[in-house]
Amino acid sequence: MREFSVSAGGVTVVGATTLITIGAAAAPSVNLEFLRYWVGQSANATSAQQRIELATKASVFPTVTSVTPAKLKPSDPNASVVTGATTGAIGTTGTNASAEGAGSQTIVWDDAFNVLNGWLHVPTPAETRVIPAGYASTYELYFPVTPGTTTNWAFGLVYREV
Repeated sequence: MREFSVSAGGVTVVGATTLITIGAAAAPSVNLEFLRYWVGQSANATSAQQRIELATKASVFPTVTSVTPAKLKPSDPNASVVTGATTGAIGTTGTNASAEGAGSQTIVWDDAFNVLNGWLHVPTPAETRVIPAGYASTYELYFPVTPGTTTNWAFGLVYREV
């Protein structure tokens, strides 16, 4: 299987923020199956709750920092069909939005965690999310509210091309 990660660390977030956006490439490309998500911070030792969401976003996408997906299997001769870009568009990925874009957002999963422990979500096989090739929306890891501490965040996700 072809598996990749998209992550960032030591990041300062500002406001309610898209941490990662990723969109499946146009059909007839591959589907993206999401296997693992994580968020943590290392800025302080004060207990605080933080909300987190998995969501989809249509049309007007966020402006993000371009990130190239990293291979989880170094012997894989191929790069991901998803490429890094700042536009947050279909077929691309990026992190830490500087502008959210006006596209409509649909919450897929809503959760909260204590920042001292971080957040790890590893869905069972029956609960993994699959974004089909050519899907018109992007998939996001999103802070719906501003965190109490905005510095030194690390976050990421792992996906498989199927």
